[in-house]
Amino acid sequence: MDCRAAAHALTQVATLLELHGEDKLSVRAMQAAARTVAGLGDTPLAESLASRLRAPDAIAPAAHAVLEDLAESHSSALLEQLQEETPEGLMEMLRVPGLGPARIRSIHDGLDVDSLHELEEAARDGRLAALPKFGVRTADKVLKGIADLRATGASVLWQHGRAEAERIMHMLQVHPDVLRIAVAGSIRRRMEIVRDVDLVAAVRGSPSIVAASLAQLRGVTEVLGGGGRSLSLRLDNGVRVDLTCVRPEQFALALWRATGSAAHVQQVTERAAQLGYVLAGDELRDAAGAVVAIPDEATLYAQLGLAFITPEQREAAGEVSAAARGPFTPLIEERDLRGALHCHSQYSDGGATIEQMTAAAMTRGLRYLGVSDHSQSNTYAGGLSRDRIVEQHAEIDALNARFAAEGIDFRILKGIEADILPCGRVDYDAAFLDRFDFVIASVHTRYGMNAEQMTNRVLKALDDPHLTILGHPTGRLLLTREPYAIHMDRIIEKAGRVGVAVELNADPHRLDIDWRACRLAAEMGTLVSIGPDAHSPQGFENLELGVAQARKGWLGAANVLNTRPADEVLAFARARRAAAAGRVPRLRVV
Repeated sequence: MDCRAAAHALTQVATLLELHGEDKLSVRAMQAAARTVAGLGDTPLAESLASRLRAPDAIAPAAHAVLEDLAESHSSALLEQLQEETPEGLMEMLRVPGLGPARIRSIHDGLDVDSLHELEEAARDGRLAALPKFGVRTADKVLKGIADLRATGASVLWQHGRAEAERIMHMLQVHPDVLRIAVAGSIRRRMEIVRDVDLVAAVRGSPSIVAASLAQLRGVTEVLGGGGRSLSLRLDNGVRVDLTCVRPEQFALALWRATGSAAHVQQVTERAAQLGYVLAGDELRDAAGAVVAIPDEATLYAQLGLAFITPEQREAAGEVSAAARGPFTPLIEERDLRGALHCHSQYSDGGATIEQMTAAAMTRGLRYLGVSDHSQSNTYAGGLSRDRIVEQHAEIDALNARFAAEGIDFRILKGIEADILPCGRVDYDAAFLDRFDFVIASVHTRYGMNAEQMTNRVLKALDDPHLTILGHPTGRLLLTREPYAIHMDRIIEKAGRVGVAVELNADPHRLDIDWRACRLAAEMGTLVSIGPDAHSPQGFENLELGVAQARKGWLGAANVLNTRPADEVLAFARARRAAAAGRVPRLRVV
């Protein structure tokens, strides 16, 4: 690692210390150290620590400790701890021009706002201006900063893009000539992050005239390009909208084309040509030049001899040739989920009691809940001591007994999210892990390992017979932290071979594993567990996006662990332990 990269890490530490409200002297010491180290350019960090940074007064001791950590392991335990302690949405808010960590902390503490979307709502409805030392001018500056961020083409998380798309649809559909309007593009394809909003409208009269009138609506500040029936608009909040207006009979084909992806559209267009059709604009014509009526997208695919391809699958990833061979195996739907196996309570870093989380799971239609608070090594997330786990298990037993007595068809499972330690060991000893119904094991530290080191670390953890689910396997945080280096093909192959499910963590900041790895898991016969990683009752809403990502990865209900009844999940977890104890033959779960 060179000094320039180390300086960047020190700057991140300083920013997060300020975000967490640490004293100003500590923050300034890190900032000063970052400037000093940055001045050393691309000099190797280890060399600088042995020479120019060796003097006791060169930089603050805390900064020196961070640098020693970086030189030794290419990661910083302090930085990783601060990142894990920081709500992902606050990291996203740091991207807003002019909004510093101290103000973000004030906003979070005063309004319980922890996402860019919530921040914008608070700035618009007056709550932000009402905060002490803020006011209307500051709220306006925050709105401008968000608009400037969007105007640069910066990506946003899918759920924020969808919320914005729905708001814009409501704004446009009041136009008297708009008969129907729908979201297209990357939002409809459920991409993890999106850049703009694509809309298609069926209109009365001339599409070009209606498009021109929509460009005059309140909130539109600029026409960026296009003309005729298709326009690119910039709204006052910085969002870019690509709008296409068509006649009602063209709507289905226009929606298909605007949904994309571009490569998928190209492949389908080429297939149409091979069959003697011309697919141009928003019309399909046969060999004689006659227009073929396309009332919906399913008709288009059927006309071309293809099974219906869902919007989530349209990524030119083999779906067109697969559709030519026949219908797809039915994709998973949220109603297929019977339980959730990754949830946190107030015992660690969750915001609700086990009973409150259970009630939310019941409301969502689930039949079991796996409580999986953090293990003892994860001290910064309230990792549980052995005594606290015994206490938690007693509470779970009491709740389950009450449900049984009252005839309530619901079960709480005793789980844990155990850290995978740098050596590859799963937190707690074997005897204590036996207490749990299932174990999720996750990496929460030492992200700076190289790919071989991290892969071997996780492969070793997979040898532990207590391990049921490998949690968020790449450690990524969308828009704020890249995945750590790891050979996921080797991980997924071994997980399937030894009988461990890999998690699709449905937290919208994670979506880890991603949909591409879901395809790989299905091909290798490895089960996927869709976990909401819920830290509050609202966290169960993450399941919608988790299922969407599973559908993008072509997963059916049979590919997902938590579509099974609780007893089958328990049997899946116990099979490895029993096999390790020599009680049953080892079977691969497919």
